[in-house]
Amino acid sequence: MTSRPAPVDDSTRWRFPRHPRSVGRARQHLRQALAARPITPDVLETAELLLSELVTNAVQHARVAPGREIEVRYELSGSHLRIEVADASDEQPQQHTADDNDERGRGLLLVEHLAAKWGMSPRNIVGKSVWFELSLPSKPESEQNHYRP
Repeated sequence: MTSRPAPVDDSTRWRFPRHPRSVGRARQHLRQALAARPITPDVLETAELLLSELVTNAVQHARVAPGREIEVRYELSGSHLRIEVADASDEQPQQHTADDNDERGRGLLLVEHLAAKWGMSPRNIVGKSVWFELSLPSKPESEQNHYRP
C-alpha cells in the first residue's frame, strides 16, 4: 500500500535574477508570504536561513547563460514546509568540508542538519531543483504547552 502525500494547503513561486541581491529578496518574499500562516518563529527563521543558503548556491555556482533566472517555490501543508530553489544548471550541489577559518562551504551542511529532509531533483526542461522540508509542530505555538522554570 502506498501512502499519498498530504494535500498542499498553500503554494507560491517567485523568479529572481541570478544576482546576489536576490538572496535577500527571496527571504523577504518568503517572510511576507508566511506572515499570516501558522508558522512558529523558529521554523520561519530556519526556513529563511536555509533558503538563503540555497539561493546563494544558485547565484554563485550555477554556470548558465546570462538572463537565466532562479525560481523559488514553497509549499505549506499541515505537516511540513517545503522550499525549492531551481536553476538552469545541471551541475549537482556538492558538500564541502570547510576548515575553521573558511568563510564559505557550510551551506549544504546547514541544510543537512536543520532540515527534516532535503535533496536534489532534475527539472523537466533544464537544470535542477534543490529542496528541503521542515517539519511543522502539530499545534500553533500559541496552543503549545511550554515549560518555563
